[in-house]
Amino acid sequence: MAVPLHFERWGNGLPAYIFLHGFLGNLDNWRTIARSLALPGRYYLIDARNHGRSPHTATHRYPDMAEDLIYLLDQEALPSAHVLGHSMGGKTAMYAALHFPERIASLIVVDIAPRAYAGGHEALLAALAQVNLQVQRREEIEAQLAHTIADPGIRQFLLKNLARQADGTFYWRINLPVLIRTYPFVGEAITGPAYKGPALFLRGERSTYIRAEDEAVIRSLFPRAELRVIPNAGHWVHVDNPAAVLSEIQRFWGALSK
Repeated sequence: MAVPLHFERWGNGLPAYIFLHGFLGNLDNWRTIARSLALPGRYYLIDARNHGRSPHTATHRYPDMAEDLIYLLDQEALPSAHVLGHSMGGKTAMYAALHFPERIASLIVVDIAPRAYAGGHEALLAALAQVNLQVQRREEIEAQLAHTIADPGIRQFLLKNLARQADGTFYWRINLPVLIRTYPFVGEAITGPAYKGPALFLRGERSTYIRAEDEAVIRSLFPRAELRVIPNAGHWVHVDNPAAVLSEIQRFWGALSK
């Protein structure tokens, strides 16, 4: 069942541009790039279910998340929208394009393929689950994460999920128990009837999330897909090389708006 997602919106008129973050992220992840686009229209940054300020649910699968997206389009009276998704958000966007093609005007998929993935976030989920939140300072929580997560950039990414309740105590905005239980579904393959609309796949040069052998299945499901490489970037391409990502989005969506 679809849930009403929390979102940030600005701009007026059509077209609409929607940004979907990745696993353990939130709408803030794409704010800088979205705000930098010089395209007229309406912009939406979305918190996925079980993330950010969106509702917590017992399920976390791509059919559910795609229906959440379509529900948002309905609530906002949008006949269709241009949709960008990174990683988990990319799979949500792909599922929506394959199953609700008339609602997806175009698709940008950032560093993810339609195939199944074995995982990779188990250590991060375990680290978050082991944190003692009964402390006074944010720095104390980061110090706990540092025992198992050496990369300070990843720690800061995860700490974007940290918030305080009215009484000053910390809590995770993500629905951690459900995300741990349903994590195997996050790696599921995306399938469906081919989407005939325009599509752009962006791959980080240093990332292994989109491999050369993935191109065949991408083109079978998205026959109009462009595949472009973002130089000097890993999986978080919008963090590693935001200028190149912004340039590609501007080029692709700009051409469609002419």
